[in-house]
Amino acid sequence: MRELTTAETVREKGSWLFTVRDQYGELDEVILVPCDNESGSASGQASTDGGVEAWINRCTHEAQRFDTGRGVPMREGRIICPKHGSMFDSCSGYCDNGEAADTTLPSVDISVRNDGRIVLTDDELTFVGEGGIDDNESDGDDGPASTSHIGF
Repeated sequence: MRELTTAETVREKGSWLFTVRDQYGELDEVILVPCDNESGSASGQASTDGGVEAWINRCTHEAQRFDTGRGVPMREGRIICPKHGSMFDSCSGYCDNGEAADTTLPSVDISVRNDGRIVLTDDELTFVGEGGIDDNESDGDDGPASTSHIGF
């Protein structure tokens, strides 16, 4: 289990982006979003876990990223695909409109502790870092990627 952030931070910022590595070594991005639906969450249980859900950061239609580094576009409790406008319920991940209609976002297991701290509990994922994949990829060299000897 890895502590991520707090439910308060997710609500204040509107979303929270982080990078994970799956069991095959592939990187992926996850978004935490507020969920204020009292009737249920992606797991089918009442949203008693701080009102936050975790989803893979891409639309089911064309793998368009929701959060491109500026936060998740949302309106009235729905995640909006910036490419085609499909809207996904932030609590269930289900889309009932647009190009992604009748699909559900892949969920990521999290837990919100009594003090509001959010923990990654998904056994198939390992936390890599806060932010997107581009923020977390490193070849161990902090120098420029170019091999050119020309300076400007």
